[in-house]
Amino acid sequence: MATFQYRALAASGSAVSGQIEAASREDAIATMRKSGMRPIEIAEPKAGAAAARKRGSKTPSRLVTNVFAELGVLLQAGLPLDRALAIAVENVEQPPLRARLAEVLAAVREGKPLSAALAAHPDLFPGLAPAMTEAGEANGKLGEALARLAQMLEQADEQRRQIGSAMTYPIAIGVIALGVILLMLLFVVPQFEGLFASAPPGKLPAASLFVMGASQFVRANGLIILAVLAGAGLSARAALARPGGKAWLDRTILDVPQIGVLVRNIETVRFARSLGALIEGGVPLPNALALARRTVTNGHMNAGIGEVTDIVRQGGGLAAPLAERRVLPTMALSFIRTGEETSQLGPMLARLATVLDRDVKVRLERVIAVATPVIVVSLGVLVAAMVASIMSAILGFNDLAVSQ
Repeated sequence: MATFQYRALAASGSAVSGQIEAASREDAIATMRKSGMRPIEIAEPKAGAAAARKRGSKTPSRLVTNVFAELGVLLQAGLPLDRALAIAVENVEQPPLRARLAEVLAAVREGKPLSAALAAHPDLFPGLAPAMTEAGEANGKLGEALARLAQMLEQADEQRRQIGSAMTYPIAIGVIALGVILLMLLFVVPQFEGLFASAPPGKLPAASLFVMGASQFVRANGLIILAVLAGAGLSARAALARPGGKAWLDRTILDVPQIGVLVRNIETVRFARSLGALIEGGVPLPNALALARRTVTNGHMNAGIGEVTDIVRQGGGLAAPLAERRVLPTMALSFIRTGEETSQLGPMLARLATVLDRDVKVRLERVIAVATPVIVVSLGVLVAAMVASIMSAILGFNDLAVSQ
């Protein structure tokens, strides 16, 4: 799939612009025509410019969110768009972001809509930004649309921070555990090898022999072990880079007890929050689905939502095809079905995101509460076993000396 930038005439006759995902330029044109739009210009973004910008310093999403929030406040206060955008540019302290926003401001002053100016920088602004901005421009509520966009982006950033913070402690403990074990095998155990070398055959405990053998093996084959692990990592990365390997991993993760439910709920929160914000902003459902689908990183779920998007474009409903593909939790299907029946799909999706976000927090706390003591106890048991094996060998030497 590729992302194409387009300018077209909507069914109402107004000019619109944005981005669309399709396998080819011809497919993109066909999809737009099915949606009632008449393409004027459609082109794939230049890879060279995007790649050059990606190689540069990456702009934190928090800074972009702050810009949208400030723009929303200024526009709701009654300032003209160019003046509000100029103030937002002046308040940005990071030179790279200020330069990119200055390009947006220049495009707006040349007469381009803000949505088109944002769409020209897909590596800086999320794909939802041009769509919600365009909807705000169409209904005359651009300030509200940008404020809603900023709120949605802030909620997404908060979820990422929660997940990162929750995983930091177990990962740190795991790294410390591995370091302690390697320290014992590489430096502590070898200090006793000279003492145990003179032991008569069969006098050392089996645990002591095992620990010393493991120490000798790690020291003798350390580089080989590192090379094998690096090769395995590269092979796994190459396998996952293939469409079949990535699809298999994404599908398998969803079937893992507890972890699969957590991943499914996290993806659903992102999808529901984005889709709800787009619908409330006035974006048509087929276009909103295509844009919200980009927030779903799990390939299996993404593919299922893509199939549903095609069905909706052809005039079908949303809840029924989602239920058939079983990519979303049962709770999500209930909320979506209720939203369709009551014509309150946007608000119901927002409530769904809130409820599932709370469930994600509880599940994360539960996983961390179980994983942390398991890692700590495992580390303690391993270190204690090594120390006990050495001490038992030393005590065996003492008994042997006394008996002689």
